[in-house]
Amino acid sequence: MTTPTDAELSETSAPQAETAEAQQDQGPRFTDLDLDPRILAVVERLGYETPSPIQAQTIPLLSDGRDVVGLAQTGTGKTAAFALPALTHLARTVEAGELGTAPQTLVLAPTRELALQVAEAFTTYAAEIEGLSVLPIYGGAPYGPQLAGLRRGAHVVVGTPGRVIDHLSRGSLDLSEIRHLVLDEADEMLRMGFAEEVDQILQQTPDRKQVALFSATMPQAIRRISAQYLNEPVEVSVKAKTTTSSTIRQRCVQVRHSSKLEALTRIMETEAHDAAIVFVRTRAATEEVANRLSARGFRAAAINGDIPQNLREKTVENLREGRVDVLVATDVAARGLDVERISHVFNYDIPVDTESYVHRIGRTGRAGRSGEAVLFVTPREKRLLRAIEKATRQKVEQMPMPTVSDVNASRMQRFSERITQTLASEDLEDYRDLVSSYVSEHDVPAEEVAAALVSMTQDGRPLLLDDSGPDELVRQAERSLEEERGERRGGSEGRSGGRGRFGERGGSSPVREPGEGNAMYKIALGRRDRVNPGHIVGAIANEAGLNSRQIGSIDIRNTHSLVELPEHLSQDQWEALSKTRIGGELIRLERDTGPHGTGEGHRSRGGRGDRDDRGGRGERPRGHRKGGPREGSRQGGKYDGGKGRGPRRGSDRFGR
Repeated sequence: MTTPTDAELSETSAPQAETAEAQQDQGPRFTDLDLDPRILAVVERLGYETPSPIQAQTIPLLSDGRDVVGLAQTGTGKTAAFALPALTHLARTVEAGELGTAPQTLVLAPTRELALQVAEAFTTYAAEIEGLSVLPIYGGAPYGPQLAGLRRGAHVVVGTPGRVIDHLSRGSLDLSEIRHLVLDEADEMLRMGFAEEVDQILQQTPDRKQVALFSATMPQAIRRISAQYLNEPVEVSVKAKTTTSSTIRQRCVQVRHSSKLEALTRIMETEAHDAAIVFVRTRAATEEVANRLSARGFRAAAINGDIPQNLREKTVENLREGRVDVLVATDVAARGLDVERISHVFNYDIPVDTESYVHRIGRTGRAGRSGEAVLFVTPREKRLLRAIEKATRQKVEQMPMPTVSDVNASRMQRFSERITQTLASEDLEDYRDLVSSYVSEHDVPAEEVAAALVSMTQDGRPLLLDDSGPDELVRQAERSLEEERGERRGGSEGRSGGRGRFGERGGSSPVREPGEGNAMYKIALGRRDRVNPGHIVGAIANEAGLNSRQIGSIDIRNTHSLVELPEHLSQDQWEALSKTRIGGELIRLERDTGPHGTGEGHRSRGGRGDRDDRGGRGERPRGHRKGGPREGSRQGGKYDGGKGRGPRRGSDRFGR
């Protein structure tokens, strides 16, 4: 989860050049934007004075009550652009004693990650406004805490469309008092198939409200939304800075979240480096990762917004002087940091926007020096990696994971070098006599004594890693490399490697067999339920934790649909999918028993959805384009996951 101090107000978080700083200095300051003094106090405490371009243009318009269409990438500071004026209005409502308990601001976001990020930003900016409540509501999470929060009263609700619809259908969410409505990343919501849900939500809000729509692009569908639901909106357009230095080598490695620390230590042990910055998303993570690195023998320190300024300066000075080698930091805590000995930047947590990535890796490779940037990517974050590559117009090189043997060889080399250095620089006469005396007294070889002394220096930690079993970290990284090579070899065929189209049964095109390791599954929703491949991919990937490569062909029939999924789903995945809904209806997943299924007829556990606390339809993950349905090509309701030729996500139009 990203704090606002990690991702927002980013135009000032890491100055790009003196010219850029000079241009910012000529613009307005936050004190010029008619914000509530309590909000200004928080912004100043976070260390910001100058708003980013999107903030400087948007905040005055929203403060004046105008509707706004903002064309801006994530990372330009747009969350603060709509949060600060909305909170100023709420602060004045509090002063007038008219706050009540019903939601007055609603923000719709396409993914749970963005919803949490935006909610945390609102919470931070509203820290000085007594009695104001912010609540995120999103799919894939229990209903209980969300229902309790709504009952207590939530003045700002940040939600994903699927879960908001669920709460509306339950009667637990009241939108009758909404005064500010924000559609964040609206184009992404349409691509993920949320057009009808957003339409339903907007129709249940008051006519007299202020609407702010933010989108990275302006396709015709977004223009239709603007024309239908916004009142004479003002269009604001800002582009993010996406230039990376040619002196920085950019690499990435695929690794599961739970394996990141092991991956980081392996790379740091096997690559020559001077000093490094490890970027994480949250303040708590800075302390956790720094402590765990210290326990592994690295001279590491944390730096974040909670650490007093004088201590931060001391930590940076220790890094500069070589008393600290690894700095674990949040984005804002490291802004403006220029330490010559920084050779490596590790993106331990992938940034949610391109500009943050550019700022991060800019901490190395400065003033013509070479630098290394390594990005950790979990299987479900590949979309963010592709967005970074597209925006920066640079390929991020896939790197292999160092093996256990690589780590052990590096440790042995460093150990040998330490012995050589000690022999050359230390007076060992007293120690030599001590060892000689011990050997004579106990009648043991000198090599045994030396081995015991090495063990003592390790303080219980083994010098070498155990390389007797399979290396799961290497397998994770190799899996990513194999997929990448397969895409290059297969071209437009993608991972299917030339599989035939998945045609209608009984039609002219034969239905192909599921791929190796896969099976066909049936869901109880089809064309009559107005589902499309985007709905199916999003719901299954999100709730079962699958990535798009694990979802193969989709065939939408009149009363049901067929989906190609891994043959062996875990019990947790069955449980999650038994509660999965699309458009409020349970999908009722079961194994297909038709002529091209596996014949096992395995029904999902609890597939009839007889539980009270059913999982919501949820939101689609941000990383399922490759192999998932794409915009712009219709194929009569069929989707070949390997070729990426399915119908576009969302409907042709936003409203009816």
